[in-house]
Amino acid sequence: MKKMPGDKGFCDLGFAKLDMAREKRKGFAEVIYSPGKTRQHLKQVAARLIKAKQDLLLTKLEKKDYLFLKRLFPVLKYNPLAKIGYLASKAKKIPAGFVAVVCAGTADLPVAEEAVVTLKMMGNRVEKFYDCGVAGVHRLASCLERLKQAQVIIIVAGMEGALASLVSGLVKSPIVAVPTSCGYGSNFSGLSALLTMLNSCSPGIAVVNIDNGFGAGYFASLINRRE
Repeated sequence: MKKMPGDKGFCDLGFAKLDMAREKRKGFAEVIYSPGKTRQHLKQVAARLIKAKQDLLLTKLEKKDYLFLKRLFPVLKYNPLAKIGYLASKAKKIPAGFVAVVCAGTADLPVAEEAVVTLKMMGNRVEKFYDCGVAGVHRLASCLERLKQAQVIIIVAGMEGALASLVSGLVKSPIVAVPTSCGYGSNFSGLSALLTMLNSCSPGIAVVNIDNGFGAGYFASLINRRE
């Protein structure tokens, strides 16, 4: 491991330059996207962040790679549905407001859970409202009053992605919409949901990329911290 001249705030591991200043700059440590990295790369990154007493969040982490890391770092935790490994370095100040995570159907749960883990790691109160899609809108109506109290709402939906527009038209909270890749052929692996969310006529919706539960959780946390 090389230390850069002048201590520029990153750590040169040879294969990667780990941003050690991100926690101070953004409020949360660099998050590691796991695909494409070898186990040895994951091991070195995890060891460096743990040594620096920074939070560790490994997205899209396969279970076999988690089990490898678990042997080296026994305190590492894992959400198998979200495929995300995580380890909190310290307790955080919890904002008064809460973030609601709403998903349309059970096929959207992996992406929704990725958002939930991200939010909790960043120190947010989270309430989950699952299987509330527009095919049975009475299910959404049953939790609408609680949704109206949320500081920010994450909507996770595939198929045609209409849930974000529906919820946004009923609440005053900002919406972070996450299109998912679930759906039949003309869903085009999430493109139809993405375009629906981008073209919503209901104001107050920000859209992240397809299946990006982490990005939604991160953005919603930034909003919640500014209450």
